[in-house]
Amino acid sequence: MTLRLHDSATHEIREFVPLVPGKAGVYVCGATPQSGPHLGHLRAQVAFDVLRRWLRRSGYEVTFIRNLTDIDDKILDKSAQAGRPWWAHGFLFEQEFMAAYDAVNVLRPTYEPRATGHATEMVDLVQRLIDAGHAYAAQDGSGDVYFDVASWPSYGELTHQSPENMEPSEDGAARGKRNTLDFALWKGAKKGEPPTASWPAPWGRGRPGWHLECSAMATRYLGSEFDIHGGGLDLRFPHHENELAQSRAVGDPFARYWLHNAWVVQSGEKMSKSLGNTLSVDSLLRRVSGEVIRYLLVAPHYRSNIEISERSLSEAATAYERIRGFVTRAAGPCGDVVTGTDPASVPLPAAFLAAMDDDLGTPAALAVVHDTVRAGNAALAAGAKELASESALAVRAMTDSLGLDPLDPAWRGTAGRCGQEGGSAGHQRALEALVGLELKARAQARHAKDWAAADAARDRLSAAGITVTDAPDGPHWTLEGEN
Repeated sequence: MTLRLHDSATHEIREFVPLVPGKAGVYVCGATPQSGPHLGHLRAQVAFDVLRRWLRRSGYEVTFIRNLTDIDDKILDKSAQAGRPWWAHGFLFEQEFMAAYDAVNVLRPTYEPRATGHATEMVDLVQRLIDAGHAYAAQDGSGDVYFDVASWPSYGELTHQSPENMEPSEDGAARGKRNTLDFALWKGAKKGEPPTASWPAPWGRGRPGWHLECSAMATRYLGSEFDIHGGGLDLRFPHHENELAQSRAVGDPFARYWLHNAWVVQSGEKMSKSLGNTLSVDSLLRRVSGEVIRYLLVAPHYRSNIEISERSLSEAATAYERIRGFVTRAAGPCGDVVTGTDPASVPLPAAFLAAMDDDLGTPAALAVVHDTVRAGNAALAAGAKELASESALAVRAMTDSLGLDPLDPAWRGTAGRCGQEGGSAGHQRALEALVGLELKARAQARHAKDWAAADAARDRLSAAGITVTDAPDGPHWTLEGEN
């Protein structure tokens, strides 16, 4: 099959045809680190991480750009309230975002440009817009520069809206605008703002508008035309609409496909800081593992809302444990073919391929994973180790494509297992020897029907963080925190 994606601009499922054969350029809007990340932030990054992994698995060389909006009105306001420099405030929360991405196994981008590092490109873009007759400097002495919406008849083409039905832009003083819909390209430095939060420009010192930042950075790293622009559904308007208008107004074709993920919701409402219904990633990670959070975010289709509740968290934990438990049991001793094979080299089941090629159909793809797990567990129960290993390899290959492979060293507690990087092979051998002695004592007690002694051996292992699972081919054990 051929990969097909839902293009938000056309509302159609379109075959993905890259600009350059064998390559794919993807730009995803990243964080504005005004405060810590919540689950809604992770939803977007996990959705496009799945896209990136699938493009790579499909044979594309992917250049993946995720920007960082490290200068913004909200950052200036929040940093002033906190009593710290704006750049220090942004960097503090930037680290929280990076830790959150790592916790759910989001791959690092090819490049992660900061807005503050690209003021030159942004000033150049504003000048190009002025020269083309699509932007103007405000006449009120503010130093602001606005995009002239009336000069661009195609404005609204991304979201299929007519300007007369749009809300006024709120990113600048109305007195400086020709039209209330005009949006800020450049914001003149204001009294009371830190001197470090502005850059020189022909219109006076100031800083770039949010929409301008992404257009400038996308074209800087991917060129004037690139394959895919992604982000949350809430960014379609005005952010992405404005990006598209200002980029095409200077003659740049810009993004060829627009993809948008739906929201994480609580009680039917989108998670947002303004509504006070956010669920911080830090607090969530104290309750469930990163694997479970990622499973929760991957399981629904990326264009479907995710209702976050105790029930949905519990269901995700149960579903992922079925996968993890089977792979762990099938892997057996370290060095087994299941642990020693690169999952990226294992062929994928046809049904999984078809599901993922159909606009990243993760619900149907995970159904194939769970069917394979059931077949693998049946093979284990029947003592058919070879069939069980084949099923486990297929499960690893599929979950690797989704960033959910239980044996991926990226998950906390996995690195170092079985002598992998970061661990001690000597410690591992010692642990295996000691656990083996306890399991042997337990087996002897069970054979003698000394159930108290058998239970005592199991309790000692449990107290040490060792979970024992009895299977037809004998007991299997895992260390708490391992996958």
